[in-house]
Amino acid sequence: MTSSSSLSSTASGPTVSSDPSDRRRWFALAIVMTAAFMDLVDVTIVNIAIPSIREDTGASFSSIQWITAGYSLAFAAGLITGGRLGDIYGRKRLFLIGIGGFTVASALCGFAANPEMLVASRILQGGTAALMVPQVLSIVHATFPAHERGKVFGLFGAIVGLGAVLGPLLGALLTEWNIAGLEWRPIFLINLPVGIAGLILGRKFITESKAPKALRLDLVGVALVTLGMLMLIYPLTRGHELGWPLWGHVSMVGSLLVFLVLVLFERGKARKDGSPLVELSLFRVKSFAAGIAVQLTFGIGLGIFFLVWTLYMQLGLGWSALRAGTTGIPFSIAVSFAAGISVQKLVPRFGRKVLQTGALLMIAGLLLYIWESDRYGMDITSLQMALPLVVMGIGMGLIVAPLTDAVLSEVPKEHSGSASGLINTVQQMGNALGLGLVSVVFLGAIGDRLAPQEVGPAFAEAFRHSLWWVAGVLAVIFLVMFALPARQRQHVEDGDEAVDAAGVEGSAGVVDAAGGSEGAKEPVLTS
Repeated sequence: MTSSSSLSSTASGPTVSSDPSDRRRWFALAIVMTAAFMDLVDVTIVNIAIPSIREDTGASFSSIQWITAGYSLAFAAGLITGGRLGDIYGRKRLFLIGIGGFTVASALCGFAANPEMLVASRILQGGTAALMVPQVLSIVHATFPAHERGKVFGLFGAIVGLGAVLGPLLGALLTEWNIAGLEWRPIFLINLPVGIAGLILGRKFITESKAPKALRLDLVGVALVTLGMLMLIYPLTRGHELGWPLWGHVSMVGSLLVFLVLVLFERGKARKDGSPLVELSLFRVKSFAAGIAVQLTFGIGLGIFFLVWTLYMQLGLGWSALRAGTTGIPFSIAVSFAAGISVQKLVPRFGRKVLQTGALLMIAGLLLYIWESDRYGMDITSLQMALPLVVMGIGMGLIVAPLTDAVLSEVPKEHSGSASGLINTVQQMGNALGLGLVSVVFLGAIGDRLAPQEVGPAFAEAFRHSLWWVAGVLAVIFLVMFALPARQRQHVEDGDEAVDAAGVEGSAGVVDAAGGSEGAKEPVLTS
């Protein structure tokens, strides 16, 4: 191992450099964070441009559905596989393949000649994102010593907040500016210079890492995960449009059986050759299991809120895309600020109480939003929305960064790709479930036949009704968080070999080195 390398993949496994003069890892961090931001923005940027896409291409409503849903389906179905491929073939290699493919797919989206080409390109974009995104947290986890990861995950939480809110704003600006007469196309073409720069700089600054043990791709596991995700998410995405047919309900119930078969198969696979796609032994780590449960529930709440919020402002209040986008700026700033201080300042002192305070603040912001929407009705302004959005943003920021740290802090490096893929997949599953519930909690509260003057008030009432549901979901999150580790302790940083996940003890400090020497220490949440 060279002294200037932030990470070296050797026969005995990856070794983290804690040399403060090693700046390569910070360049690598900037590159992978930029890629993560690009993906997060791309998830939300399209919604704002849908009217322009439909007018320009003549896309049917079904095509529009697939332009948005195709990305999510391909992304969710491939995340765990992408993480495992990084473990096997190298996280840097898969990251570069992913960002290269994502850039090509973005170009195909931007130059799509018809709706069919755009749908196919969006599916390709989601699939390549599934190769890229799981490597982000894996590279961070493998590259940075433990005492620096709190700061890094704080930055990651800020990126998550910015990406979630700035996507619609950026989409509105690019669409309204109509750059070079391209209308909606710049929302995809903007990825080209970012992706090319990430590909070039990534090859130079990201150091390769992979699982220290020889692993093999679990093709049966890949098939079961993909099938289960499609059977669950496809009916949720198309259910409202198709009138919730019987086959959709059968498919969703059947997905549970597929996931059960997956669990049984993965157990046998782990015993047979130690190369399962999903490392079920990770769930023996208390912090990982509890964090995954919170992540799923949190994703449901966010899936409901962001879609309902957009529909309320644009269709209910009749606001332009640009006004709706700028209204979210206070929320974005609040998320970024709170995420930055939560891991570095608050969690080391108060532990899981920080996350629970975040849930309570989000509930308070929702209740304030409900009150303001009811009081001001159709005359509510962006300025009046700022206070509840800031309160909610602070709450969300207190959750997102510490939650990521809590889920991954005790995960052995050899399984960091699988763990990262699970985190992202669970978040996508939660979002999909939340989006599916929108048809029940929001659209179900709106009458089928409304006079023009009734549309706005009906949307406002449905918005308030939906926020009560989101507040209820967050109350559940608050209770589930009691399963997270309560206090912090120091745990030993890894040496040359990572311990197998089955040997990790969630109730005590975790030694990531199999008898390795003690390294840098990190304050983590342990019970």
